[in-house]
Amino acid sequence: MELDDQIEIAAPRDVVYAALNNPEILQQAIPGCEEIELLSATEMTARVVLKIGPVKAKFTGRVVLDNAGAPDSFSLSGEGDGGVAGAARGGADVTLAESAGGGTLLTYKARADVSGKIAQLGSRLVLSTAKKLSRSFFENFQKIMDEQAAAS
Repeated sequence: MELDDQIEIAAPRDVVYAALNNPEILQQAIPGCEEIELLSATEMTARVVLKIGPVKAKFTGRVVLDNAGAPDSFSLSGEGDGGVAGAARGGADVTLAESAGGGTLLTYKARADVSGKIAQLGSRLVLSTAKKLSRSFFENFQKIMDEQAAAS
C-alpha cells in the first residue's frame, strides 16, 4: 500500500523539521498515540491504539530515522506489532521545501505492509483507514505548528 500527499505549513523549514523530530509534538499529532520514547537521535519507540474496521489493536513499534538529507529531506522506517490483530511494517520519504509565502511545503511518500487479522480486512478498508490516519496526523501537526506560531 502506498500513500502520498503534500501540505503547506506556515513555519520555516528548520522549525518544521525540528517539530517532526520532537517526540512531544509527534505524540500530540499521531492519532491514538499513547507514548513515544526517544531512544537516540535516530530511533524511537511508540505505543499507538488504532481501530481498523472491527479490529482494535494496541501497536508497539520502533521507528528509525535517516536524516542524512536534513533539513531538506529525511526518511523513516519502522514496524509495529499489534499482537493477535497483526503487524505493520513500512516507511516514508519526506521532503521539506521553502514555499513562496515563507512557510514550508511538506511532501511525503509512504508505503506500508500489514499482516494478520488487519490484512484479512481487505485492502480497500486498510487503505482508506491509512489515508484517514495520515490526513489526521498532518491536520493535527499543522494545528500544533499554527498554535506555536501564534504563541511566539
